[in-house]
Amino acid sequence: VLERSGITDDLFGMIHKLMGGIPGGLGVGTVLICALIAAMAGVSGAATVSLGIIALPAMLRRGYHKRLVTGTIMAGGALGFLIPPSVLMIVYAFLARESVGKLFAAGLMPGLMLAGIYMAYILIRCRFNPELGPGTPPAERYSAKEKLQALKHLLAPGLLVFTVLGCIIGGITSPSEASAVGAAGALLITATRRKLNWQLLRYVMLNTTKITGMLIWIAIAAVFFSRIYMGLGAGMLISDLIDDFSLSPYLVLFFMLLSFFLLGMFLDDFAILFITVPLYVPIVRDLGFDTTWFAILFVLSMQSAYLTPPFGYNLFYMRSVAPKSISIVDIYRSALPYVGLQIFGLILVVAFPSIALWLPGLLF
Repeated sequence: VLERSGITDDLFGMIHKLMGGIPGGLGVGTVLICALIAAMAGVSGAATVSLGIIALPAMLRRGYHKRLVTGTIMAGGALGFLIPPSVLMIVYAFLARESVGKLFAAGLMPGLMLAGIYMAYILIRCRFNPELGPGTPPAERYSAKEKLQALKHLLAPGLLVFTVLGCIIGGITSPSEASAVGAAGALLITATRRKLNWQLLRYVMLNTTKITGMLIWIAIAAVFFSRIYMGLGAGMLISDLIDDFSLSPYLVLFFMLLSFFLLGMFLDDFAILFITVPLYVPIVRDLGFDTTWFAILFVLSMQSAYLTPPFGYNLFYMRSVAPKSISIVDIYRSALPYVGLQIFGLILVVAFPSIALWLPGLLF
């Protein structure tokens, strides 16, 4: 619904007025919009496709380098995994018997940290090479009054984010009920913008049914697999191997994260979730690690999975909306610096667990 409501157009127009004059400013603004869409939609594809349609051609027209643009949109879109209300976190919480509100709180700071890392990277690159993301010429820049007026476009999405997250974190509704509140809010915003019609409702219901059906079948197959796997004694075998070889807990954690990264090159994030989490979470608990912290490490790994060739989802979302002048090789190459930044962010959360655990400790 939000994808078709026109909110993204207004947000990008606002960013152009506020930050267009700064070298790399539109790239920084794109990351901010992705974070805001993530907080409204909870999925990765919505921001990637929406901004691929709107921001990609606009930034190319203004002289931005194609690989900087595509990489920024894909990496920003992947923030939907970490910034609540993340759909992946909701499913993880159900499977691992974790608190959804606690996971949302744990994901917020790493998500904002990663967005900050992306923005710093864009600004630094464009500072030393302004041709990558030139600022708007002085004659085309906007007055302070016009910039202030542009901020009104934050009102509707900001209110929607506050309502949905407030309902979940405040314990007013369950995540499922909050999603209904969010859907109703999105419909209301679309109606006030005079974009709501039967054709849109039909499109939304059809696609929602398809996605839900796909997830259910993945869940069924993955649960069968994990139950058989555990029934054959795989969990005990791995625990015994750890004991026999006296492996360091952090070495075991490294191999778990490496398996997420490698599986992410070929499998869907929900398939990886249903296959690995029932096996890994008991081991993580036995090793003495915080399971909420491990959940955030898993979600961070899935972010990288969406950008890693050959089958990262955001690579193909971008390919579907990019012009023919941008090849699949360009898209692959544009993702690699951001994969490196995501791994850097993952290392920071491993080294400093309080990045993820500070806010849940404060709220819960």
